[in-house]
Amino acid sequence: MKELLEDESGKKILLLGNEAIVRGALEAGIGHGSTYPGTPSSEIGNTFEKIAKEYGMYFEYSANEKVAMETAAAAAASGVRSMAWMKHVGVNVASDALMTLMYSGVRAGMVIVAAGDPSMHSSQNEQDTRFYSQLGNIPMLEPTTPQEAKEMVKYGFELSEELELPVLIRTTTRVNHARGVVTFDDLQEADGDGHFEKDPARFVAVPQNSVRNHPKLLERMERAEKITEKSEYTYSIGVENPELHVISSGAGFNYIREAKEEFDLPISILKLGMTNPLPIDTVKDFIEDAERLLVVEELEPFLEEKVKALAKEVNPSLDVYGKKSGHFSRLYEYNPDRIKDALSDLMEFERKEEPLETEEHDLPIRPPSLCPGCPHRATYYAVKKALGDREGVFSSDIGCYTLGVQDPLNTADYLLCMGSSVGAAGGFSKNTDQQVFAFLGDSTFFHSGLPALVSGVYNQHDFVYVIMDNRTTAMTGHQPHPGTGKTGMGDPAPMLSIEDLARGAGVEFVETIDPYDIEKTIEVFERAIEHDGISVVIPKHPCALIEQREVRWEPYQIDQEECKQCHICTDRFGCIALVREGDEVMINETLCVGCGQCAQVCPFDAIKQEGK
Repeated sequence: MKELLEDESGKKILLLGNEAIVRGALEAGIGHGSTYPGTPSSEIGNTFEKIAKEYGMYFEYSANEKVAMETAAAAAASGVRSMAWMKHVGVNVASDALMTLMYSGVRAGMVIVAAGDPSMHSSQNEQDTRFYSQLGNIPMLEPTTPQEAKEMVKYGFELSEELELPVLIRTTTRVNHARGVVTFDDLQEADGDGHFEKDPARFVAVPQNSVRNHPKLLERMERAEKITEKSEYTYSIGVENPELHVISSGAGFNYIREAKEEFDLPISILKLGMTNPLPIDTVKDFIEDAERLLVVEELEPFLEEKVKALAKEVNPSLDVYGKKSGHFSRLYEYNPDRIKDALSDLMEFERKEEPLETEEHDLPIRPPSLCPGCPHRATYYAVKKALGDREGVFSSDIGCYTLGVQDPLNTADYLLCMGSSVGAAGGFSKNTDQQVFAFLGDSTFFHSGLPALVSGVYNQHDFVYVIMDNRTTAMTGHQPHPGTGKTGMGDPAPMLSIEDLARGAGVEFVETIDPYDIEKTIEVFERAIEHDGISVVIPKHPCALIEQREVRWEPYQIDQEECKQCHICTDRFGCIALVREGDEVMINETLCVGCGQCAQVCPFDAIKQEGK
């Protein structure tokens, strides 16, 4: 996205919300950016990766979100404008640093982008990150469009410096992944020339310093309360003497505004741009003479409960509708029909179209699946073969390999969060007599798999620790990590050895195999199962999508005369290029990448490459 570096004020360009966030940071003169990739925020890092060096800033993929937060905080303490971004569950990882960072504050502007995922399109939960702003006393902005996302990021740096606090930009999938016309302002030069002026009383969080710094944080938030009342991102639209008052923020505002315009509804909408601290006087003025109020916000009743408390002061008879009244759910993201359903229950208007209904069709189920040629499929197959008839407990993790939960592999029994597979495996090994496996990827190992390994060795846990090394951070878009030999700036880097780290942690059994060699992989897992204590097995083979950029093998075919229709290839291995047509198995040559894994699985040598 070289266009993001154009210094052409007034230019209009169609941008993804995440790209607009990048442009906002560039217009603010960002000097440092750090992240751990996570959808729906991943494109922010992918974009910086392409342009950071040319722009003149520093950018890194940190080992995890906590490290990303800490490096950005240090940059801001040194006078360099910085930004850290992550998905909503990444804030959990970073929260230990974030909560104390609010006490010490920053010198240069620091923006934190937390991308929520209502409806869990690519996440293990849909937690409402807004509560972190309340927990940590963090000023928070919520954009509704890509244009506003750009503007709020830019403003966030200014607000951060005015308050000497980090500012949280809370987005959701429908803002991060929306496309909209964005108008450029002047591009600022990156200022990465920092110098840290020592101030231990402020920046060293020992108890006696924190006792003094906490009141300062509260004083800064009192200043923020005055600022939020004047925010240009909070405004009202509507009519005089409306039948219904509405308060909204984030993506929900787009839907309520759309319904208002479509049906010319006599409603008045207060759109909140800065939602922590809440503009109390503005809200009071808006609801003082209202009879009925609808609060439109996704996930938890964060605003609704605050508005109800204010209504008791200025308008006790106000009827407040939202999640508590049953007009909206605390589940999933909103859409236009959800908003119209709530409005039609509260107001009389003729809908011009019928609500969208899900049509029933007798279509085959198409669950997400590991790609053709994925080395993880061979790893899981080999584990099951090595186990034989014994029962295994499969502790899984966050990444492509989570798809092992699907038939026919069925190699995921327990999953919490990034890195949890290893700690949980230790718990299973100490409290059951079952054979336990922990599965996680190479990027996840560097993210949070190493401390759990150290703990497991120290506490003498006994399980097979499978580090599935496909040479990238695959699920979020092939970003580099400490084991790939390249940084986010595109520079060569030391390639950290997972094997050496495991041995350094005290593991005696450490073996690396190519899972494409299925027979050898089975043999290694058989020995790993028999080993007492933690055994580390590293199936190492590049992600199939990476490999196919460089080489394309001839697809395989099934010799129907040799095929005995045992269906091991489909019922136990399960590559999606293998298709059952009745009892016959066929290979979809469009999907087949020619990796040859299925040929090794077939006990009758019926799967062959043409001419071989």
